[in-house]
Amino acid sequence: MPIKTEPTIINLGPQHPSTHGVFRLRVSFDGEKVINVEPVFGYLHRGTEKLAEERTFTQIVTLTDRLDYESSMTNNLAYVEAVELLANVSVPERAQYLRVLVSELQRIASHLIFTGFFLQELGVFGTLLMYCFRERENVLDLFEMLCGARITVSYMRPGGVTQDAPPEFWKNLDDLLNKLPQLLDDLENLITDNEIVLARTKNIGILSPQKAIDSSVTGPILRASGIEWDIRKANPYEAYDKMDFNIPTGSNGDCFDRYLVRIKEIRESINIIKQCIKSIPKKGPIKNSEVPFFLRPESGEVYSSIESPRGELGFYLVSDGGIAPYRCKIRSPSFINLTVLKPLLIGWKMSDLVVIFGSLAVNMGEVDR
Repeated sequence: MPIKTEPTIINLGPQHPSTHGVFRLRVSFDGEKVINVEPVFGYLHRGTEKLAEERTFTQIVTLTDRLDYESSMTNNLAYVEAVELLANVSVPERAQYLRVLVSELQRIASHLIFTGFFLQELGVFGTLLMYCFRERENVLDLFEMLCGARITVSYMRPGGVTQDAPPEFWKNLDDLLNKLPQLLDDLENLITDNEIVLARTKNIGILSPQKAIDSSVTGPILRASGIEWDIRKANPYEAYDKMDFNIPTGSNGDCFDRYLVRIKEIRESINIIKQCIKSIPKKGPIKNSEVPFFLRPESGEVYSSIESPRGELGFYLVSDGGIAPYRCKIRSPSFINLTVLKPLLIGWKMSDLVVIFGSLAVNMGEVDR
């Protein structure tokens, strides 16, 4: 006969390794069982959307780096695409391929970070995280060759990118692409069939397809629930309409599927990058020279979105004809994906809570924007 206990309220965070930044969970427990959850956020609020209204359209690029700071390249892309749509600006073909290439490199780096830290949630300290960090450092080396920065890259501009890839970039990129498949095989050999990993992630935190759709969840979390939805396929942008790739999906929508979908996505990203290398024009402009530094789009409004490593990242911009947006609103996947956290956690144990939350891979920079 189970023992009846008094509910206990425990605060997890906002400064806790397993809350992935300044995020707080106010959890009610009956013994070890989670009976209620109150997510509390706002500790990192930096007013990015309001700051954007006082910056020129070009200056805002630096703000986007600091949203999901593990995915700066894709943040840049989502923003500049919205500006280009608002101002009716075209992008040279070589720049389009460079944008796709660096976006997929960013997806690889972001998913490697997820994999390493997800294993930390399971209590695997050190080894696998260092494997993932090692290859992520190689990706950041490539970013440094492109723009001189590793994390907050500010590589893209309305109408193109800041500069072309130097000759040594392509050799180092080939070296990385040759090494990554073996790394992924090594990771899967250590993780995918590991009985402890399976016991802690299989059938844990199941998100049904209908619940995922009703909650507007996107990205790997949605695809892990079996929904084949990817903006790169559904509404291709840049050079994605010229790319041939698959959309990995899960079958159960549990923590294990959310891990495995990301591993499969890394393999697809490698495939896309190889296609970019093969198809990119050997010469040509990397920026539309007709775009003025003080861009003044005509009055109007647009919404544009891309497939970031965490899901649909969109920007809504309103122009009044000035050098800065009249309004800027961000549809960040980490914020939207948190809507399923409470129903996913209730009924599970304390140890499961950490794993389920980790499988969502939120970044608080784009939640408390």
